[in-house]
Amino acid sequence: MSTDSPQQAPAPEASMCYRHPDRETYVRCTRCDRPICPDCMRVASVGHQCPECVRDGNRTVREARTVFGGRVRARPVVTLTLIGLNVLAYIGELVSRPFVDRFEMVGGMTAHGRIPGFGVADGEWYRLITAAFLHMPMNAGSFGITHILFNMWALWVLGPQLENVLGRTRFTVLYVLSAVGGNVLLYLVDPQQPAVGASGAIFGLFAAFFVVGRRLGVDTRGIVFLIVINLMFTFTFSGISWEGHVGGLVTGAVLAVAFAYAPRQRQKAVQVAASTVVAVLLVVLTAAQTVALTS
Repeated sequence: MSTDSPQQAPAPEASMCYRHPDRETYVRCTRCDRPICPDCMRVASVGHQCPECVRDGNRTVREARTVFGGRVRARPVVTLTLIGLNVLAYIGELVSRPFVDRFEMVGGMTAHGRIPGFGVADGEWYRLITAAFLHMPMNAGSFGITHILFNMWALWVLGPQLENVLGRTRFTVLYVLSAVGGNVLLYLVDPQQPAVGASGAIFGLFAAFFVVGRRLGVDTRGIVFLIVINLMFTFTFSGISWEGHVGGLVTGAVLAVAFAYAPRQRQKAVQVAASTVVAVLLVVLTAAQTVALTS
């Protein structure tokens, strides 16, 4: 009988970490097979990977997107930012009355004619946007602070849902162009009438919520009721700019249809084209009215 002991397998040979040449290791990256020390190990589905392979792998992972092409985000950053800007502007109004005069929607016309160097008609086109962040001050009759409270409530309720499904960029375009669309219609119909408020943008969100809801097959009766009630208030009470509300509603509806029903194969191209066309149309209408008022 043989008394020789069984031959043992040779111990694995240690290698030096490719990122830390002074450290020995027995572990290799499962993707590139390079030796990695404990500080360089990244847990993978099988074994460990080095930091470079993990980084390269992340580049090839497709980012989650909504059905309308927007990136999936956890927080409604745009909605919160818009609410913050509106609140800051309202504080500015309380601190200084000239703040409203400087940024409200004014066509530059009065019952006695145009005021040179004042209003949209004299080059202050920024008023088409800045007016959407102003609201009636607390001493403005029966509306007062309820003006901003209702608009911010509507933005908080509708904004996160639309921002989540459309994506941040599309939601921002929808909000801004709806606000501008409402002010442009006011400029076309009644350039003598000053106005403030985010209501044009909010009505744009109303329209978008309805269109997106129909596209996704959800119950839209609630938003229809909200639109009808608000339109009734718009045309019932004095001191409310129906042009701003209707202009925002129409602009939001047009953009929402383009965002929601763009064919998947050309989704981004159609959405960008529609946004561009709406923006250009608003600029052209504003320019045409300005020429008519100043010539």
